[in-house]
Amino acid sequence: MSGEDFLDKLLDGVVVEWKALWEVTIWDKKFNAVSREKQPKTGNYEYLLAVDLFKLEQENGDVFLLSTGERTGWTTEELAGSNLREGEVVTIPWGKSRPLREVIKYYKGRFVTADNRIATSNDTNKLSNKFLYYWMTSRAEVIDTFYRGAGIQHPSMAAVLDMEIPIPPLHIQAEIVRILDAFTELTTELTTELTTRKKQYNHYRDQLLSFEEGVPFKRLGDVVRIKNGKDHKSLGEGDFPVYGSGGVMRFADAFAYNKPSVLIPRKGSLGNLFYVDVPFWNVDTIFYTEIDEAQIIPKFLYYFLTTVGLGEMNQAGGVPSQTQAVLNELKIPLPTLKVQREIVAILDKFDALTNSITEGLPREIELRQKQYEYYRDLLLSFPRLEGEMA
Repeated sequence: MSGEDFLDKLLDGVVVEWKALWEVTIWDKKFNAVSREKQPKTGNYEYLLAVDLFKLEQENGDVFLLSTGERTGWTTEELAGSNLREGEVVTIPWGKSRPLREVIKYYKGRFVTADNRIATSNDTNKLSNKFLYYWMTSRAEVIDTFYRGAGIQHPSMAAVLDMEIPIPPLHIQAEIVRILDAFTELTTELTTELTTRKKQYNHYRDQLLSFEEGVPFKRLGDVVRIKNGKDHKSLGEGDFPVYGSGGVMRFADAFAYNKPSVLIPRKGSLGNLFYVDVPFWNVDTIFYTEIDEAQIIPKFLYYFLTTVGLGEMNQAGGVPSQTQAVLNELKIPLPTLKVQREIVAILDKFDALTNSITEGLPREIELRQKQYEYYRDLLLSFPRLEGEMA
């Protein structure tokens, strides 16, 4: 059965009504440039800054921390205090720096919220909140276009509220939600397993790289030379990756170094280490290392540096920064090269399972996510009557 046939069978001749979002939802506040007629009622929420939201975090809490980003958590009723709210809500962030599909949320229960724009159905006998959530995720790329600004972007809520949403009968909404919940549950199970595997990996990595007496240590500056990057704007297009502190920025026609190296951010995301064994160029926000391979295997150095907490070693206010002087003083263990190779072989296997996009669980999660998105878009592609506006 084709996708269209499946949807036709699900509808069974039912004509689907379309409504502007403002007609069927209540939002958290009165928005600028939205007429009062479109918002006769608003919600009542206390908003916290992200930094203040996660100050409330408690491992065994039962009140959800409804953040604006990917990170979430839990707190207690006591810590939530007057910020505590309860309900069934769909949220999009007021300020975002990443695609909406990564940060849009649905939650039912008790929560404390950061600065989200919060929606709920104004009549759950006509519109299910979970159906609203799935429909909004299917339109995430469209909603992304309503966000404006450099860096942290903010949405035009007038444009969001004027979007039109299909309103099939409630039993059809429930069936669509059931199907999409099943796909989501499969992905969640795999993601949970991946998180467990990563914890196992970190545990064994830290054990393998914890050396007792008998293993010599040296300063990082005694086994590598830390080198600055250079501007890349004059380079042409080519095959060599150009690295910044966030990863590969582009591909150029020249390289700065052509031996295995560990790249260590100088500014920005200080914990973003990269092991590179192909010719590359690096810009001035990230150091590269010339490694004395008679003393230390480059991949061994990379794995060890992932354990030392470079992300927490900010040497400046404002934009996080790292200095060569501090890095040079890091103590690096130097077991025999044979032992280093054995440790690298073990950690490579763990890494392939947990982190590779073409192997193991991440690949399976990616395939499940694509499957979910296919059926979500199929199930929410309702026909319009002739003459209706798109």
